[in-house]
Amino acid sequence: MANPLKQLAGETALYGLSTILARVINFLFVPFYTRLLTTESYGVVTEFMAYIAVLQVVLVLGLETGCFRFANRQGTDPAKVYSDALGIVTVVSLLFLAFTVVFAGDISDVLGYHGYQSCIMYVGGILACDSITAILFAKLRQEHKALKFAVLKTVKILTETGANIALFFGFAALCRKTAEASGVPASDLTSSDIWLLSFISPEPDFSYVIFAILISCVVCLLLFVPDLVKFRFVFDRKLARQMLAYSLPLMIAALPGIINDFLDRILFRFFDTGSDVWQSSLGIFQAGVKISVIMSLFVQMFRFAAEPFFFQRAADRNSKELYAVVMEYFAAFCGLIFLCVILYIDVISLILGRDFREGISIVPIMLLSYMMLGMLFNVSMWYKLSGKTGVAIYITLAGLLVTAVINVVFMPRFSYYAAAWGHLASYVVMFVISVLLGNRYYPIPYNWKRIISVFLIMGIIYGAAHLADSVFFSGVTFSTSVSGMICKLAVNTVFILIYLAAAYFAVHKKNRVFLSGQQ
Repeated sequence: MANPLKQLAGETALYGLSTILARVINFLFVPFYTRLLTTESYGVVTEFMAYIAVLQVVLVLGLETGCFRFANRQGTDPAKVYSDALGIVTVVSLLFLAFTVVFAGDISDVLGYHGYQSCIMYVGGILACDSITAILFAKLRQEHKALKFAVLKTVKILTETGANIALFFGFAALCRKTAEASGVPASDLTSSDIWLLSFISPEPDFSYVIFAILISCVVCLLLFVPDLVKFRFVFDRKLARQMLAYSLPLMIAALPGIINDFLDRILFRFFDTGSDVWQSSLGIFQAGVKISVIMSLFVQMFRFAAEPFFFQRAADRNSKELYAVVMEYFAAFCGLIFLCVILYIDVISLILGRDFREGISIVPIMLLSYMMLGMLFNVSMWYKLSGKTGVAIYITLAGLLVTAVINVVFMPRFSYYAAAWGHLASYVVMFVISVLLGNRYYPIPYNWKRIISVFLIMGIIYGAAHLADSVFFSGVTFSTSVSGMICKLAVNTVFILIYLAAAYFAVHKKNRVFLSGQQ
């Protein structure tokens, strides 16, 4: 392939098909949930998803990246690598599932959700299924089966969507009709009236969302049965120890990282004073985060394709120069996403319900946060490629400390604004530390002048658009002037085209010679 970036871009697009669909559906479910659930229920859903995200990192044990490392190591059988990883993760996941089943009642009481012990068991099932399939999905990425990866992810997403629709509309309506026919309140119905009541309540609440996710996870695991039947299970103890020695530091490092991403959701319970019910503030914050989903979506797409790409190119001539060029293109594309979201925010914000639109104010901060997170991924590859994975622990702990301090100190006064700024400050600190350590142990020749120029171009375009808005379109909304809003969007489109032209000259034109020489 003449240009290795074409392979990376192509696989990024394929992985993005399912990722885009998942994020789009989640995005569309924001107004759906906020109309069918109470504010408190939506906050509880957000809290549960934070716990799931954190615990999944623990159960996978960092073996996704470990598989890429050892499957590409000369003299190692990839089949043994994935067999060992799958065996370890399966045992750990099943033990965790058994724990949640046995102690479901105690856990639900501690969290303050008495009577919802079934949701604790569902979370255990979700995590067990997702952890096992994580290794199987990693195998597909290693084998460059991006299309199959996308298809299976898409089926999982559509299953969750269908389950949500069936529960919130079909099942809830069935419960109402049954209650009317029986002459009793819906809350008094039992499993003898409708068998599904053994698993879920008769009235819509946060448990519907958790149960729908469980259904999709089980279906996804079943889709891998044909692969598991053909899977050659061979457990190599020596290889397993080596993989765990490499991967566990990554897990430990990723744990404060994922806690860093979701800690604010948990801290709302203890420190938020932005509303009478902390779940309301959490719901508004989550709505603002959802608007920023496009940036985090691209980062996730990029990560899926880039991680195996970086490992497979590690032995190539000029590999470090290639990694530096990837960073420049990544920053430039993130700048485009940032400007598109901000300059079209008047249209995008209409997706949210009126009670949630105040969360729009944190969108620029969250977009920059996700951009820095993606750049952090790029500059953090040095310790994965060099095997110095233990360093990651200290980098992410530094970021976690920044997040905790900002949220604990400022959330009581500034509510969800503290959460947003905590994200940005944390990622910036980790980025700087990773760059400094990378320059010492695994120097990659990043062209910081070009990367900084991308930020300068972003800032100039953003500032010019904001100035034009305040001078020519002050107070213009769709409700006040449709024609005025159309003119505003047209002007903003011109600004985006200017950014594209400037980014082309700042990044692409200066890298054409290098890329044309890559084989």
